[in-house]
Amino acid sequence: MAIDTVPPLIAAQLNYLISHCPFSVKVCILLARNMSTMAYLYAKVHSKEKMMLQVELMWSGCKNPSLLDRFTLVIPYCLDYIKWDVIYNAMYPLAAPDIIFGPEDESFHPVYGSNGKSRKSSLADWNSKDPARLLSLIIELRDAYIAYQRRRIEEVDDDRLKFEISTMLSREGIEMYMTSGADKPEEVKFAVPLLDMELNKLVAGSTWRHPQKIYLQVVFPVGKKQSTPPPPRLKLVSSAELKAIFSIEDFRLPPWLDGMCTAEYLPTLEEMLEAQIKDAVLSVETRRKFITALVPLFGRPIEADPPHFICSVLAGPFSLSLQFPKHQPGLTLQSSQHFNSNGMPVKSPNLAEYPWSPRWEPSEMADRIFDFLTEECLNFKKYCNQLNQQ
Repeated sequence: MAIDTVPPLIAAQLNYLISHCPFSVKVCILLARNMSTMAYLYAKVHSKEKMMLQVELMWSGCKNPSLLDRFTLVIPYCLDYIKWDVIYNAMYPLAAPDIIFGPEDESFHPVYGSNGKSRKSSLADWNSKDPARLLSLIIELRDAYIAYQRRRIEEVDDDRLKFEISTMLSREGIEMYMTSGADKPEEVKFAVPLLDMELNKLVAGSTWRHPQKIYLQVVFPVGKKQSTPPPPRLKLVSSAELKAIFSIEDFRLPPWLDGMCTAEYLPTLEEMLEAQIKDAVLSVETRRKFITALVPLFGRPIEADPPHFICSVLAGPFSLSLQFPKHQPGLTLQSSQHFNSNGMPVKSPNLAEYPWSPRWEPSEMADRIFDFLTEECLNFKKYCNQLNQQ
């Protein structure tokens, strides 16, 4: 089904939202030709992290089932997602859409302030011919949702949570969310942005289009009165692109001491993170110099993955990890003349026993590997010849 089945005014607003949204958005559309037959749409649209259109169960609100006038936005919030249905009327495309929030947010009334009085909303002077209107509305509602969740958490009878919030007020960009329900324990999640530094500018030649971020997720149980409260659950989360140079999974979080609060925990964490990220950036430059030093010895082609130079390929392959030069390159020889019983080229085991020091200059690293492989290739050739004789 073509995208032109979305009415033009609605399509213009949706396209503008996807192209200009400051946070990643997944768009989910499904058309029901009738209440018993569902037709699924699959397409790819631009988002900040990936090209993706997720499909979810929705229905057409028109007598003409070929007109798509409602969809679900899956909006990132507090390192998770919230889902809002956007309901237009294809028969009246000049009208503002209705927004239906999730069932867990029945008390979220963004049109009214905390005092119960109505406040000005972009819905009040809706202009369907302005393609930016839907984006403005979603940003406005998301900001109201942040304030709503904070009010909910501040009303919880929990001294520890109240103290946590009061000590983190000075940090910008913190999001919080309270989960509750019969099938899950009540807890509060904080998403705390870390490091007041522009990570994109640290890597020379970076092709990242969007700001790279690292967050600490802090999860506290609610309502458990204990003399010594248990430490919260902690987890680091980063932008997907940042993982190309820095492995969040390999970072070891500092311990949470008894009686500690998040505001006390963050300085040590950020100091450790900053040091390791700077080391990772230096590693990128060392990889580049090392690969450059290989060319005069091994010749071309040497394939690399710029700008991070995570991996290079010789007649091997020959691989570099994110921990290079602390971790030496992985070496594997592969024959172009000898094949196993399955018709695959014969390969050597991973070669790890060779001279290496992370303190050497890149040129010396390349020289030592070249000398090692010059001898090892002769051994490998003998090994391949012996296989052919068997």
